[in-house]
Amino acid sequence: MRFGVLGTGHWARATQAAALAAHPDAELVGVWGRDPEKAAGIAAEYGASAYADVDALLADVDAVAIALPPDVQAELAIRAARAGRHLLLDKPLALTTESADAVVAAVEETGVASVVFFTNRFVPAVDAFLRENAALGGWYAAHGTMYASIFQPGNPYAGSAWRKEHGGLWDLGPHALSVILPLLGPVVDLSAAEGPRDTVHLLLRHEGGAASTLSLTLDAAPDALSFGFSYFGEHGATTLPTWDTTALGAFGAAATALMEAAATGTPHPCDAAFGAQVVRVLAAADHARRTSTIVAP
Repeated sequence: MRFGVLGTGHWARATQAAALAAHPDAELVGVWGRDPEKAAGIAAEYGASAYADVDALLADVDAVAIALPPDVQAELAIRAARAGRHLLLDKPLALTTESADAVVAAVEETGVASVVFFTNRFVPAVDAFLRENAALGGWYAAHGTMYASIFQPGNPYAGSAWRKEHGGLWDLGPHALSVILPLLGPVVDLSAAEGPRDTVHLLLRHEGGAASTLSLTLDAAPDALSFGFSYFGEHGATTLPTWDTTALGAFGAAATALMEAAATGTPHPCDAAFGAQVVRVLAAADHARRTSTIVAP
């Protein structure tokens, strides 16, 4: 499958372009970005072409991998879908439910395949864990903590404007929900509270009565980092396993998943529709934390 990368940031260069260039069944054709100089640099690094016009790139590829701020991604995803190009998207899918639903509508109207890169879902150990435990059933509670500290000198994401504005809820929340929803089910209502260092704390009630809690921030004290998920059910307690691959390996698996979805016509569990479901929860949580109310996605 011929791919184009849309974006010129660290993630586009170090993960998306690198993984596609190394994939045995993918061809990295070109790179487009809002910074032409960076696009040229990434293209040269991986033996692809730099494009000044996004529509020219769309004309030369079968699929796009997007590494852009969520609001920019949503607009270009719709444009690419209407051009008949399959979509390998980043999370969150969008920053509003309306934009997320518009991406889903474009995918459904055109019949293109879509995969949203919820990183954990393409880690073999995590994927196997979720499949096995979803089949087991009986999960009634979960807790997740994701305390990162990206606004430090030298961090490649320290200058990310959208992350500074929207924080851990929108950047880490998708990762957290991607490993909670498969075991506990869709969220029916939630409440949220803010804390120091831009922490957000969520209490989620799921279909069937299960409940989960999430604590998230991108601005934890450097010595107070924490990442982990615990699950509790009728068969006992367990924790999310550690990774058995790299971000490059996970993105390569996502590219494979997109190719399989395109070839078979079978939607992937992490398609645009699932991405939109996650956006609905995030938007409800954003509203809840600002108004101190209990809301439904």
